[in-house]
Amino acid sequence: MVELNEHMGHSIKMVDLHGQYLKIKEEVDQAIQGVIDSTSFISGESVSAFGSDLAFYLGSSYVIPCANGTDALQIAYQTLDLKAGDEVIMPTFNYVSSAEAASLLGIKPVFVDVWEDTFNLNENLIVSKITSATKAIVVVHLFGQSANMEPILGIANQYGLKVIEDTAQSLGAEYIFRSGIAKKTGTMGDLSIHSFFPTKNLGCFGDGGALATNSLELANRAKMITHHGQGKQKYVYEMIGCNSRLDTLQAAILRVKLKYLDSYLASRMKAGDYYSQLFQNSTSLIVPARSSFAKHTFNQYVLKIDKRDLLQDKLKVAGIPTMIYYPSPLHLQPAFKYLNYQIGDFPISEKLCLQVLALPMHTELTLSEQDYISSTIHQLNNSL
Repeated sequence: MVELNEHMGHSIKMVDLHGQYLKIKEEVDQAIQGVIDSTSFISGESVSAFGSDLAFYLGSSYVIPCANGTDALQIAYQTLDLKAGDEVIMPTFNYVSSAEAASLLGIKPVFVDVWEDTFNLNENLIVSKITSATKAIVVVHLFGQSANMEPILGIANQYGLKVIEDTAQSLGAEYIFRSGIAKKTGTMGDLSIHSFFPTKNLGCFGDGGALATNSLELANRAKMITHHGQGKQKYVYEMIGCNSRLDTLQAAILRVKLKYLDSYLASRMKAGDYYSQLFQNSTSLIVPARSSFAKHTFNQYVLKIDKRDLLQDKLKVAGIPTMIYYPSPLHLQPAFKYLNYQIGDFPISEKLCLQVLALPMHTELTLSEQDYISSTIHQLNNSL
């Protein structure tokens, strides 16, 4: 196995950002130099231009750039005027941001379990968690695939709840309604949040984020919050806000990369399909499920493996990097001990955290690399 890796002449990367950059180096370098020459480092022209470009791409009315995806979640809660003591329903099999941002504002995260095959929020479990204090549902489109939005939107409408789409891992993914209409993730709820962390479907060269909405009222509120609560009149603060700005340099880079996003997604989907083909005949490796209502963009490619930890250790020795998203569900994290959840409360999420293993996935991944990764996994897994 080591010989195979050496024969390839390079090490396998979990994410190859440098290779991606080299293909658009001239455009990116010119964009960066343009910002430096203008010296408009804060709220420069590229920021509003990127917001308009992304809104057009999504088919959304308004995009409000901000500093990062976690800020975007906090700003979304504030924009919807959620208060301390309000409850927000969200999946427990998830990154910490949605629960963290809520807790910082005194909002109570109310966790629900997920589907075992797609890893996304189980919409059938939402209604049982609704109380008089419930104000919103955070729908996380995990690993690049949309959650089942149509029934979730129906529940929200029935109970008068707001819907926040966490699209940090699934920019460019689509959801298909029963009518046949397809919409991009991040365009169906009241507000959506986006992250441009370097490893995302659309990544910048640092931190970056945005909110999207079809409501002018919400867009105006979100924009004010990102600028300290300041409205049109300078030094007049209409609400409590924060300082969360997308750097002009990052916006300029994102404008270049957005032009290539669909080709990036095509590369990810091709790689995801090939992985699934390579692993389809295994009985002990379970490939990611593809929902009939969604287009999976594979921000991550996540297998389920019973002897995950043993296999991961052996893969590291063989020169194959992997990641565990996520090693613990949120309800069992020390930070959320105050919510008084127990082991066994969300059995699917707890089981997944012992099984999931993310393989190298990026736009520059080659078929020969995938062949080596899969053959090594098969050999090592069979020896466990």
